[in-house]
Amino acid sequence: MALPDAGPAPAAGPLEGLWWADDMAAFAASRDKSRWDWTLLMMVPEWIDQEMFAAAVAAAGAKNRPDRLGDVRLERLAEGLCVQTLHVGSFDDEAAVLARLHDEFIPEQGWARVGRHHEIYLSDVRKVAPEKQRTILRQPVGPPESGQA
Repeated sequence: MALPDAGPAPAAGPLEGLWWADDMAAFAASRDKSRWDWTLLMMVPEWIDQEMFAAAVAAAGAKNRPDRLGDVRLERLAEGLCVQTLHVGSFDDEAAVLARLHDEFIPEQGWARVGRHHEIYLSDVRKVAPEKQRTILRQPVGPPESGQA
């Protein structure tokens, strides 16, 4: 199936990532990246449906099929209520901000963490020095009885 002509391609949004660990202390406190799991995300226009997605995946795999192409999927992300902050600096310097967000701000509001930590990368790491990188740190929240430790 050929991809339909939908006119000019929309501008690509920023790369995003969902991050988690079985023990969230490995994520926020010790920063033990060997114990983290992740999913990378890209926002696509709402008019992209499963048929168009399948055609795009087939076209991408027609020549020199990427090893992880079978892991690519189209799905909706509905996080609900979230807290977020803008972090300016290296990814390795996020721990203190996350600790304040997770251990101070969220409990002080009467909420608990629910869902996976979400990052939105506003800077191109190929062009921006680590100390100037801008990342939105987002955490879905909900009532304490629904939260994570």
